[in-house]
Amino acid sequence: MRIITVPMSNNPTVTVMVLVEAGSKYETKDINGISHFLEHLCFKGTKKRPTAFDITKELDGLGAQSSAFTMEEVTGYYAKAHKKHLPKLLDVISDIYANSVFDPKEIEKEKGVIIDELNMYEDAPMMHVRDIFMYALYGDQPAGWNIGGSKKNVKNMTRGDIISYREKLYVAEATTVVVSGGGFETKKLVKDIEKKFANIVDKKKATKKKVKSTQKKPNIFLEQKKTDQTHMVLGVKTYDIHSTNNPALSVLSGVLGKGMSSRLFQKIRDEMGVGYYVRVDNQALTDHGFFSVHTGVSNDRVKEVISVILKECKRLTVEEVSEKELKKVKDFLTGNFALSLESSNSLAELYGSQEILHKEIKDPKKIVQEINKVTSKDIISLAKKIFKDERLSLALIGPFKDEKVFEKILTFKK
Repeated sequence: MRIITVPMSNNPTVTVMVLVEAGSKYETKDINGISHFLEHLCFKGTKKRPTAFDITKELDGLGAQSSAFTMEEVTGYYAKAHKKHLPKLLDVISDIYANSVFDPKEIEKEKGVIIDELNMYEDAPMMHVRDIFMYALYGDQPAGWNIGGSKKNVKNMTRGDIISYREKLYVAEATTVVVSGGGFETKKLVKDIEKKFANIVDKKKATKKKVKSTQKKPNIFLEQKKTDQTHMVLGVKTYDIHSTNNPALSVLSGVLGKGMSSRLFQKIRDEMGVGYYVRVDNQALTDHGFFSVHTGVSNDRVKEVISVILKECKRLTVEEVSEKELKKVKDFLTGNFALSLESSNSLAELYGSQEILHKEIKDPKKIVQEINKVTSKDIISLAKKIFKDERLSLALIGPFKDEKVFEKILTFKK
């Protein structure tokens, strides 16, 4: 087990976060969704705190913010409060992670909660379109599956499934504990953490299957739904978290869609008068990565917007970004990064996720340096590599029946 401490001498808050190398990419088809289910159940009672109310009452009594999250390769649990409450935070978070009891009655009750959560996402196309984009990118393999799983799987999961999965993944070598904030002496804290996690299982963790990609042409995935606007994600496969291309990818993403002065925001919202939101992201995981553009537009202007996004992407393959624009984007990225370091929970997630996924922790100064080293030539070279038809995928939720409507326009060659 790894322990990371991030002292913030003048910060009044402290965050205790536990991250584990477990998520939907570690699942099989019949138990897809179990990582997320397990995350929910850890808040439903321990030997020391028998009920969910016992846990939440104690955290509320500390004035704490607490939550958990499940992703493709990481599950996390955390609580944040005034630094004077660090011992209690550590006791609660270590307890739910290491000592949950998984009461069969609570498991059955929580199935209803998770199914309602899945329904909530399905009723929110702006969020759900990301799920079908992942399927468009990777198809029927763990990287393409919904993190929450299917309703059928949720209904069929047993306590035995939960215990078996947990024993394979929630082990010492897959676990990282991060404490970030003020009010602690490091040596004493490390000893306290070691005591709280003394009973964690020490054995080899289960492995995940490597992501496969056999794509040769653009992928399109539609979900027909009667809506007033179409929500879409258009993107390309990129590189894993170990790639040296990632700083340039961050800057490329910034040029296209970070901030209200970015190219796609200006083009789609300000010039065309469509698309209330325009987001551009690049996500890198241990063995795959993807760049994506998210927006929601009027149904009658979908094809027009797709063409504009593709055109702006292609523009980066032939036209260097000016030094003035490049500086603006770098200042935006590094400025927002600095703002994110002000909170103890954001800092905990930054350091912890690097350790979990990259097995290397970069100092924030080095991350900023890597961004500032990116040149216009780096961006144009990278754009030529990634903006190719055989890497391209499109997911839409809207009133469309036929994928062929989009096949002719979904290309970088025009």
